Amino acid sequence: MKNLTDFEIFNFTANGETRPVYYQGKGPGVILLHELPGMIPECLDLGRVIAQEGFTVFLPLLFGQPNQPFTIPNTLVAAAKICLSKEFYCFAQNKSSPITNWLKALCSEVKGRCGGEGVGAIGMCLTGGFILSMMTEPSLIAPVASQPSLPF
Repeated sequence: MKNLTDFEIFNFTANGETRPVYYQGKGPGVILLHELPGMIPECLDLGRVIAQEGFTVFLPLLFGQPNQPFTIPNTLVAAAKICLSKEFYCFAQNKSSPITNWLKALCSEVKGRCGGEGVGAIGMCLTGGFILSMMTEPSLIAPVASQPSLPF
């Protein structure tokens, strides 16, 4: 398993929430949202590929610990924490998860850091649905919702 020394990190605060954001690369900004198991090594590897293609990739840590291998127990623990979290609405509530406001602010931050016309964002599975709410942020110009699953 690779370590995270090739990523830089900063803590981003918006709407009273502070979360670490891992990043690397040079070029237009792309926010990559990890899946339910968390920021597993395969997700980090996808980030590395995006950076190698000429982008600056930003991976916000939404839950769990970074670089933990995928296991069923880790996934079950993460799912339980998400379902109880005030930041993530996993069942129909007729409103967006509060985490999407933090993510919209991150889009603006990434645009400020990278410049250009705007940023891209990729959400996978659980986080794919967040992209739908993030699309109201003007700095997000290339949204990708891969297998959006919210609400469950």
